Amino acid sequence: MSNSTHPVDEVLPAPRLAALGIQHVLVMYAGAIAVPLIIGRALKLDPEQVAFLISADLFVCGLVTIIQSFGATQWFGIKLPVMMGVTFAAVGPMVAMANANQGPDGARMIFGAIIGAGIVAFLIAPLVSRMLRFFPPVVTGTIIVVIGASLMRIGINWIFGNPFGPTAPRLVAPEHAEWLKAVTDMAAATGSTIPPIPAKLALAATAPNAAYAPLVNVGISAVVLASILIIARFGKGFLANIAVLLGIVIGGVLTASLGMMHFDKVASAGWFELITPFRFGMPIFDPILIVTMVLVMIVVMIESTGMFLALGDMTGRKVTQPMLSAGLRTDGLGTIIGGLFNTFPYTSFSQNVGLVGVTGVKSRFVCVAGGVILIILGLVPKMGALVEALPTVVLGGAGLVMFGMVAATGIRILSNVDFKTNRNNLFVVAVSIGFGMIPLVAPDFKMWMPHDIHPLIESGILLASVSAVVLNAFFNGTKANEAEIREAAMASEA
Repeated sequence: MSNSTHPVDEVLPAPRLAALGIQHVLVMYAGAIAVPLIIGRALKLDPEQVAFLISADLFVCGLVTIIQSFGATQWFGIKLPVMMGVTFAAVGPMVAMANANQGPDGARMIFGAIIGAGIVAFLIAPLVSRMLRFFPPVVTGTIIVVIGASLMRIGINWIFGNPFGPTAPRLVAPEHAEWLKAVTDMAAATGSTIPPIPAKLALAATAPNAAYAPLVNVGISAVVLASILIIARFGKGFLANIAVLLGIVIGGVLTASLGMMHFDKVASAGWFELITPFRFGMPIFDPILIVTMVLVMIVVMIESTGMFLALGDMTGRKVTQPMLSAGLRTDGLGTIIGGLFNTFPYTSFSQNVGLVGVTGVKSRFVCVAGGVILIILGLVPKMGALVEALPTVVLGGAGLVMFGMVAATGIRILSNVDFKTNRNNLFVVAVSIGFGMIPLVAPDFKMWMPHDIHPLIESGILLASVSAVVLNAFFNGTKANEAEIREAAMASEA
């Protein structure tokens, strides 16, 4: 390497480049596959369709990572070692959209919202840095805590079963259903004096459901969780960084040995398939859903700003305003590409930023290599089918860690907030977390509100975000600076 080459621009030998690229991929892999699994199953898509979502996600992860790290003209790419992945911040709103509109049509509505939000994010990228003052650590920390808490419900349901449907804790007793059918038939008979059964009359579920929280499922999730904790405690360096992925692998091996994981669809899946746009049909553009995702993208871009500034400090390359705009513009471009190719909004992965600090390797071409590897994985349908075949209980044990770590990151950021001399920060956090919990605790709170605004208010993440921004401006004004945003990002990677 010549003296004039900055470490960020150093091109390492191919074998080392490939090895370090694989390292980055393994660190982010568990987080990358989680979102398509969550959304695909919330949409009630077929296993083959969920497997395709996983492949599409890996493909676009790689493509956007290359654009961000390598750069594409002066307008796209921050040209730092950045790995891009689907943001967890968008999961809550997307699950709400999926619950309201299931199947391929629901997917089209989600992708339409993502494309629309990506276009807006693309256009406002140069303006986002001026919005930093609205997002000091007390705001970003609170939002991330609520994101983690909202996601925890998904991880817990993965362990025990969904509260509705075949795995609901209780079912209608068969004898009760038979009685109601007999009475209904009698009331419908000619000359019957029995009053007709009221419309929409339903029996209460009173019989315990054996499919909910069986001890074997709880035990498998516990093994996955224990494996992750043991590896994190006793593993060193890179091994500790991929503890979640190794825990999932252990869970997969265990369930396969118990006959709970089946490989029929893996065997039938092909070895190569191009990722084509509009797999589920043309996107549906709903203005309210687009506004919902735009709010998510603003939060995501503020978080990315902190990551970029922190990464600039770690690599010794000052992040200039044009670089920051190019990086954020790529967030928007990546989200547009995601919507076109049947996947989701993208942002820089904090765990990979942390890996740069752990390894000391600053070359952006390592992440370019990681992007190439992700593209290759996305073009192999068997990889997506293998991930889709994982039983939900395996993901449950890992979900407690992944989603809990999101909340813990928010707590870490809040630990640097001044609560002693500025008690108003307590109000910002307390009220905003309360707003964030409303959809979790009282999901029917919106039943008398206009249906058109439901997508906006049924996400606790968005409620908490708006509350935190408004309350912080009310109590503290708008005086955040780059140093505070950078320090919060550094704390999230520690």
